[in-house]
Amino acid sequence: MNLLDTHLLTWLMAVPAVGAVVVLLARGQSAAFSRGVALATTGLAMLLTLRVLWLFDPTKAGPQLAERYPWIPTLPADYVVGVDGLSVLLLLLSALIVPLSITASWKRTDNVRLTTALVLLLQAGMFGVFTALSFFHWFIFWEVVLIPAFFLVRAGGSVGARRAALKFLLVTLVGSVAMLLAFQAMLFAAGTLDFAELARLGKSGVLATKLAGLAADAGLSWSAQTCAALAFGGVMLAVAIKTPMWPLHTWLPDTYAEAPSPITLLLTAGMSKMGVYALLRIALPIFPDTAQRLAPLLLGLAVVTVVAGAFSALAQTDLKRIMAYSSVNHVGFCLVGAFAAISAGAGLADDRAAAMSGAVLQMFVHGITAGAMFFLLNALEERTGHRGLHDFGGLRRAAPWFCGAFGVVTFASLGLPGLAGFVSELLVLRGAFMLAPLMAALSLIGVFITALFLLTIIQRVWWGPPKAWSAP
Repeated sequence: MNLLDTHLLTWLMAVPAVGAVVVLLARGQSAAFSRGVALATTGLAMLLTLRVLWLFDPTKAGPQLAERYPWIPTLPADYVVGVDGLSVLLLLLSALIVPLSITASWKRTDNVRLTTALVLLLQAGMFGVFTALSFFHWFIFWEVVLIPAFFLVRAGGSVGARRAALKFLLVTLVGSVAMLLAFQAMLFAAGTLDFAELARLGKSGVLATKLAGLAADAGLSWSAQTCAALAFGGVMLAVAIKTPMWPLHTWLPDTYAEAPSPITLLLTAGMSKMGVYALLRIALPIFPDTAQRLAPLLLGLAVVTVVAGAFSALAQTDLKRIMAYSSVNHVGFCLVGAFAAISAGAGLADDRAAAMSGAVLQMFVHGITAGAMFFLLNALEERTGHRGLHDFGGLRRAAPWFCGAFGVVTFASLGLPGLAGFVSELLVLRGAFMLAPLMAALSLIGVFITALFLLTIIQRVWWGPPKAWSAP
């Protein structure tokens, strides 16, 4: 390999970070300059992502394009990066949504230089989360993403935006602290932070035994099963908050509704996927036995996430809040697929593979459809100054092409056959019905309610009687 390909993933993380620094240092330049640098940077990041896809071999197992360098031997913490079929999809998603967000914010004039730099820093953090294979620098990227996200949500400017940003930061920090404590215990017990090595120890049961030994040294007579459950709980708390999973989802509606729509696009398409990614990359591989024992409880919470998210969306009249709760509902299907795949049901390996593949595909599909939906809602709000469900009517006549694009995205979100949302939800339900038929049947309630509120949007906004209001 040449120098570029040998360090391809490092370059991919570095490019948006360097772009952010360039934008910050370019004081006195116009807003168009900042956005131009940002688009050029994200364009280069897209080219590097496409190179990753070109070199990636889907027939091979394990991480590819791997880099490993000694970093802090006293921890021990090595710099380890690589991609597999899960992370490569999310790299592509991260590369797609950031230029979309920058384009959506083109008409905004407040704090353009700072906002653009924060968006690029957020992209660098997402690239780091989806490529790091050792906890120490993975956790750095996990936390780095929170910093620009907090300030970008505050950019909404209102009192509600400031409160939502603070709530978002504090709640996610609670999960991060719990995860950090869990990994600190694993480091003391097993002496490694490498995800692959921890997964090997977890699968063999050695990790749980070592955690029990650590507890015994502290004077605690906890069993290996209890120690593993506590460590798993610490990781799952961070996962459940970031995803989010009911009942830890309450930060999301306020955050999505109060943040500027281009930022909401990034949060729903990128950051929520970090939670599901941490579940699939860390929690389930390192604690397979604990996860399987708790699968019925976790699957039940996932189904509640799907159904409660749908009913909450149905009760809203603000279009952004509707789509915020819709995101809870759709991400819940990722959790249903993942927890069904690890359950102790009588299904075959093909059923588990279908459920897990559906969960992974749902992550990517929802990122695209939700990002596109908030992009369109941002355009609608910019042009009209309104975003209420009852503020519009008959817009199909005035904007037929816009109506068509909105309809395609909406139908993809509700899982219309022939569109990507149908494929991902079908795979999840196909596997879940064989592994946990009752839970799968209950999750169908969320599918029906999702169709109801999405079709209501189309009927009232595009086909309803015209409304009289003055555009800004």
